[in-house]
Amino acid sequence: MNVTEYLRIIRKQWVPVTVLAIAGIVLAAGFALTRTPAYTTSSQIFVSFHGAESTSELATGTTYVQRRVVSYANLVRSPQVLQSVVEELGLDTTPGELASRVQAAPVTDTVLIDITVTDDDPTLAARIANTVAESLAVRVDELETPQQVGDSPVQLQLVREAVPPGSASYPNVPVMILVGLLLGAAAGVAVAVLRELVDTRVRSEEDLSAVTDAAVIGTISLDDEAKEHPLVVQASPYHTRSEAFRRLRTNLQFLDLDGGPQAIVVTSSVPDEGKTTTAINLAITLADADAKVLLVDADLRRPSVAGYLGIEGSVGLTTLLIQRATVDEVAQPWGSAGLYVIPSGAVPPNPAELVGSRAMATLIRETSEQYDYVVIDTPPLLPVTDAALIAKMTSGALMVAGAGQVRREQLRHSLANLSAVSARVLGVVLNKAGREADAYSAGYYDYRPHAEDDGEPKGRRGLVGRRRRASDRRGPSHAAAPAVGGDRPRWFGVGGGTGDAAGASRPTDVPAGSATGTDGGAVAAGRAGAGRIRFPRLTPLRQTPPVADTPARTAQPTPVTSTDTADPVDSTDQGPARHHTAEPSTSRR
Repeated sequence: MNVTEYLRIIRKQWVPVTVLAIAGIVLAAGFALTRTPAYTTSSQIFVSFHGAESTSELATGTTYVQRRVVSYANLVRSPQVLQSVVEELGLDTTPGELASRVQAAPVTDTVLIDITVTDDDPTLAARIANTVAESLAVRVDELETPQQVGDSPVQLQLVREAVPPGSASYPNVPVMILVGLLLGAAAGVAVAVLRELVDTRVRSEEDLSAVTDAAVIGTISLDDEAKEHPLVVQASPYHTRSEAFRRLRTNLQFLDLDGGPQAIVVTSSVPDEGKTTTAINLAITLADADAKVLLVDADLRRPSVAGYLGIEGSVGLTTLLIQRATVDEVAQPWGSAGLYVIPSGAVPPNPAELVGSRAMATLIRETSEQYDYVVIDTPPLLPVTDAALIAKMTSGALMVAGAGQVRREQLRHSLANLSAVSARVLGVVLNKAGREADAYSAGYYDYRPHAEDDGEPKGRRGLVGRRRRASDRRGPSHAAAPAVGGDRPRWFGVGGGTGDAAGASRPTDVPAGSATGTDGGAVAAGRAGAGRIRFPRLTPLRQTPPVADTPARTAQPTPVTSTDTADPVDSTDQGPARHHTAEPSTSRR
């Protein structure tokens, strides 16, 4: 591993690194505060030569003293020197124990000796240092006196007395805390590297690149409300995940599909990676791009497309494969765009045999000729072989990898299963990725029109760093669309809701160029929330019932001479004026 890899691991596993670093600080501080304080002080001795009568003798004596200074320093910790210190100060210790608290060292290229003493009593430490210096001078004088006659040529003089220190030399709390921080951080990095080596789950595009050479054509970020609102493209068109699905659509459209059938298998390695919701949202985005799309639920073991879309699922793919219905009879139009859905139908006892049959290959070939895109939701690759059997009949497979769910070995094994049947891997979609994995959301979490109320801006929501409120993303978890015919409901959570009948009118489902029934309806449309098209306020018109249902009118005293134009009525005219009626437009945006 290089430095970049270690930095990536530390950024990814910052929690254990931080926790262990803080633990190191706490342990170091606790250890330092529980230690007995120790105080250190020192005295200094000057060694000189006496008795020289000439310059040459003085030079010789100085050289002699410099050579003897090291020996004098070693005498400081000798029992002969320390015994007299113990007796003079009345210490409750032995010379050997006292020697562990006394240090002596000559100053380089000088004739000075530093005597250092450490004790838990600062005053006693100073007294011991001064007494040791005096005791050493006496002992050297005895040793350097020839035959105990005359004076010693070497004299030791105390030139700096020890004073009681003002602060403890041990423990050094700042240094200990720093050491604890470094040790804790080092332990945290070690744990992070170990976890990275042991944890083989796919979490980023770099992990995918280490497993396969297939391109990562989409990254869908993780959202807390994804389970409640799986059809995010329909419920929240301006959501970050909706934009991610549009980028996936764009990347998929630029793939070279060899000019063959535009049939795409959407699968994953293990369950719960989000393959079904990815297939549905991808199909919706393709249909929104003016393409005729067929969504097929080929997961005959755990079908869920019908439940997500709110359509009838008892008749579907299995009905087609046993040749009891045709595609035109089974395919259900969903919404106002060109999206058609074939649910799974009844769950058969032999799913693998059905999806691997010639009837399935014929169905894929025929539907690929009728539709621009055929998106097929299949079971995961590792538990069953259905996806591999279908993938070899199509243009290729789109592999969905759930971040933090699938392991590298599982993904590698799934890709090997596709390669074994010569199925093409169109690309990999990283689903449920962390927020930092989505390059777009790094700049804008949300980029949608400002909320409006009666034409006035209501706030600056949707800007950098501003997360949308949960109320702006309200919508049913499974959008109910007309099973056969009718328009796809544009809005969710408004008007009649998912329980409306097919083609029922909704207050905010306003046809282009027509007016709402009341001013309140227009205001409701304006307050529908972010992610919905807002129409300009129009003058309300009174609608008349169909002619067949209108009862016969009685003669009026003054009949209206013209009904082709809506001329203003003068105040002097007699008789009531009949208002000109307007038929609501049937066109939809």
